[in-house]
Amino acid sequence: WLKHLAPRPRSVERPRPCSSGRIRVAMADKLKSLPFINDKNNPIGWFVQGGIEFAKDSQRLVQRCTKPDAKEFKKIAVACSIGFAIMGFIGYTVKLVFIPINNIIVGGS
Repeated sequence: WLKHLAPRPRSVERPRPCSSGRIRVAMADKLKSLPFINDKNNPIGWFVQGGIEFAKDSQRLVQRCTKPDAKEFKKIAVACSIGFAIMGFIGYTVKLVFIPINNIIVGGS
């Protein structure tokens, strides 16, 4: 009954139908056949090459990112809370100072 769960041996002459490596190679061949796409001085090439560089940088970023552990998460949460408190205090102080100044300028009638 476990026979259907076991991996099937692959034959050497039968390639895998959806290999991302094969797709990348095929795409690279198509891009090489269009020289204006590889030229960054051409507006289309600038746009395409910029998109490719962005995709590579994004992939590298996602691969390097790690989920924070509990200690690191707590440290980040405390830092954000302190920042919110400081900004709130500054906003409250500014509002408190400018209410009387605004009344003096406008004139209390």
